[in-house]
Amino acid sequence: MPSRPNIDIFMKPRQISYVCSACAAETPRWQGQCPQCKGWNSLREAPKSAPAKPGHVSLAKPVSLMDEAEAAAESWKTGLPGLDELLGNGLMPGASMLLGGEPGIGKSTLLLQLAAQAAKAGRRVVYVSGEESLGQIKSRAQRLGSVVAQLKAMSSNRLEDFLSLILQPDAPALLVVDSIQTIVSDESEGLPGSVSQVRTVATRLVEACKGHGVCLILVGHVTKDGAIAGPKLLEHMVDTVLSLEGDRQHMFRLLRVSKNRFGPSNELLVFQMEQHGLTVVPDPSEYFLGDRDTGLSGTALVMALDGYRPFAVEVQALATKSFLPMPRRTVLGFDANRLHLLLAVLEKRLRLPLGQFDIYTKIGGGLRLQDPGLDLGVVAAVLSSFLDKPLPERAVLWGEVDLNGQIRPVLAQDVRKRQADRLGYTPILTPRSAENPKGLSNVQELARTLFGSEG
Repeated sequence: MPSRPNIDIFMKPRQISYVCSACAAETPRWQGQCPQCKGWNSLREAPKSAPAKPGHVSLAKPVSLMDEAEAAAESWKTGLPGLDELLGNGLMPGASMLLGGEPGIGKSTLLLQLAAQAAKAGRRVVYVSGEESLGQIKSRAQRLGSVVAQLKAMSSNRLEDFLSLILQPDAPALLVVDSIQTIVSDESEGLPGSVSQVRTVATRLVEACKGHGVCLILVGHVTKDGAIAGPKLLEHMVDTVLSLEGDRQHMFRLLRVSKNRFGPSNELLVFQMEQHGLTVVPDPSEYFLGDRDTGLSGTALVMALDGYRPFAVEVQALATKSFLPMPRRTVLGFDANRLHLLLAVLEKRLRLPLGQFDIYTKIGGGLRLQDPGLDLGVVAAVLSSFLDKPLPERAVLWGEVDLNGQIRPVLAQDVRKRQADRLGYTPILTPRSAENPKGLSNVQELARTLFGSEG
């Protein structure tokens, strides 16, 4: 019979000490001779009791929400058009925000512009950088035209150096910390950016700012997968989580809000990078199209949706005869698995020999989208390139394609339709529904409508 494992080895070690039976001296380890009275074999094991915790008297008690007074704090405007609506109604005193993004994408530029606008409005602002020196901050501020008397800057990576600013009577209205992964606290061990340091620094900053009505903006690094580095607790602690995205080879930046306790989430704001900083694109409806040549095959216009903002994007496809044992499938801007699925549907339902062709697809303008409504545009672009026939000049599409080749409605059909009508697109090819009985029901109807045949 097998012996029973000793589970004591997996338990937390006991806190013990050794006490001399002759002089009552205490020592943390056993010795043959007492270090005090020099007696031999007088030390006896004695459990070491944990210090008693002081009693805590709770003063909190549940109250009726009908009797609770509404929050008196009022938000204030950022000074950047469109950003107030993205956040809900501007910046809220005591609120905390987390801004993530890849290196060099423009996080520090955007926040320095925001800090300057708040300082120009007469509010006291402190910009703390753990990555740049004061000279580097000033050089960038001069380039952006953000050198304002009310805007103060610090270059430090110790939390205690600037935490006291929040506790003073003249605490700043806005505190920017760039970045949370570079700050360390004396109350925690570990290197900057470690889980313990990020948790401690963020907890102390959020609690202090919330208690003194200081708006806090933290900059967060991201991992190679695009997620904010550090413990997930960091995103739960703050009130708003923002991410700045884009391709550094292009001039646009997308500011997304994934969590917002003071306004809508899943919103989007488009910026354009210029010499003097980031400027808001007021109407990005056709911003990503550029100088599009509608006479070429292999392109389709899709009314895409990111958050709640519809805008037109160009889906491009190239189908060429393959001379490889396994044809190439290249995707830029959306999920590659969706392309494989859609090509399988076209081979099955339209009997196209796509297994003999290399297929390259991308979304124009360097965008990356996850909108299911792109399916119909990808199918139309692939068919257009395969048949070498361009689509109608002002045609626009959207819809999801399932495994049976059926075209299904997607989110915000009415919003996309209104935007397409406003921009003057026609024909508008959308899924069939109760509201749109003349729409398309499957990929066979799409092929007949666009090219007069099913492939």
